[in-house]
Amino acid sequence: MTDPNVPPERVVVVDPPRQTTVNVQPERSGGGGAMAFIVGGLLVVVAVIAFLVWNGGSNPVDKVADTNVDVDVNLPDLPDAPKMPDLPNVEPPTVPSPGPQPAN
Repeated sequence: MTDPNVPPERVVVVDPPRQTTVNVQPERSGGGGAMAFIVGGLLVVVAVIAFLVWNGGSNPVDKVADTNVDVDVNLPDLPDAPKMPDLPNVEPPTVPSPGPQPAN
């Protein structure tokens, strides 16, 4: 055990030599994939619009059969709904005196 009244030994710390590390990052090829995705999506939209506008001059609505059909369905007669009971007259609620103070 050491004597608490004696100061501890002096320890000299020597700084390690300084070193500089240089990290060289490769050049980034920014956003080529995202740009290709956007351009591809725009091409698909233009192709769909072109197909709808110039679809060979055929109108699919002209080829539809006649839809003027007369439908007659015999439904059974239902019994009358039960009559609602008469409700008693109820007074609206009142505010006790003195009432709340009006807002300024």
